[in-house]
Amino acid sequence: MRHFHSLTVKQVRRETDDCVSVTFDVAADLKEQFAFIQGQYLTLRTTINGEDIRRSYSICSGVDEELRVAIKEVEGGKFSTWANRSLKAGDQLEVMPPMGRFFVELKPDEVRHHVAFAAGSGITPVLSLAKTTLAKEPDSTFTLFYVNKTSTSIIFKEELENLKDRYMSRFRLFHILTREPGDLEMLSGRLDKDRCRQVCSTFVDVSEADAFFVCGPEAMIHAVKDTLAEMGVDAAKVHFELFTTAAATAEKTVDSSTPKTEKSGKNARVEVVLDGNRMEFDLPYDGQNVLDAALARGADLPFSCKGGVCCTCRALLVEGEVKMDVNYSLEPDELERGYILTCQAHPITERIVVDFDQQ
Repeated sequence: MRHFHSLTVKQVRRETDDCVSVTFDVAADLKEQFAFIQGQYLTLRTTINGEDIRRSYSICSGVDEELRVAIKEVEGGKFSTWANRSLKAGDQLEVMPPMGRFFVELKPDEVRHHVAFAAGSGITPVLSLAKTTLAKEPDSTFTLFYVNKTSTSIIFKEELENLKDRYMSRFRLFHILTREPGDLEMLSGRLDKDRCRQVCSTFVDVSEADAFFVCGPEAMIHAVKDTLAEMGVDAAKVHFELFTTAAATAEKTVDSSTPKTEKSGKNARVEVVLDGNRMEFDLPYDGQNVLDAALARGADLPFSCKGGVCCTCRALLVEGEVKMDVNYSLEPDELERGYILTCQAHPITERIVVDFDQQ
């Protein structure tokens, strides 16, 4: 089971007016647990005004660099506001070891072309992908389309330019600004399907690209995915990570569109396995999701966004069946193997067994 560990904040660096990057000092005995793959994220935990707050943030470091995440302040965001205004070097944060599958296996002996689309703070995992791929695949190329409102809101602008200078022949960077005119009309405005098709047709041979990465708001992700599909790109080559504010989803427990059945008002028997221990309880079919029900009964389960996005609450469904309200993070092969998002899962059989130990 995934557990939190106390890490010391080594540095808090201002990246833009509303974004900081946070570097952690990882003790020697935790180095192995906090080794990460490019594109992964950390779940952070702290107490703010007596409230237990957890949020997930992507790692922006290359795999040979210090552990670092970026935190953009969002309106109403308790954790992001606190991190941008109060967090400082020397503070302690509870941190869960890296998670996530927003990457492809690197192949140092192959010549490949990786293409990425990022918007705003969606650059965070993409920066990790770019730095690591360029370093570990010495003959591969990386093309990045990065969407921001203005040039002053570009996160990691200097770091990206330095990366471009270092890998001049292998890293191509295109800034798309939505509220500031650019040199090319196609690089000014929202990245919708038309603009995505324009930039791909102009700058990328999508038939020759080996992997596509998309990180940003849901509308952009759909625009890019749909456009690539229309251009004949195999869906297996397209990898995406949705970012959202946990505040917008944390209150969601039951999808109001979930149809009532003849079992409504009746209970299912739920068994949760955690660190080898078993907890059992009754849960109404039309009641809370599995995660919230177990938390209410004292289980210390891993979670962060509660919106079906971060995958921190993933567990294996060993027995029975569930219905999930939404799923933004589990891959098709994970679903086939029986993994569920417990923050979205409701039992639809008389008994279910959910195992958090099988990761």
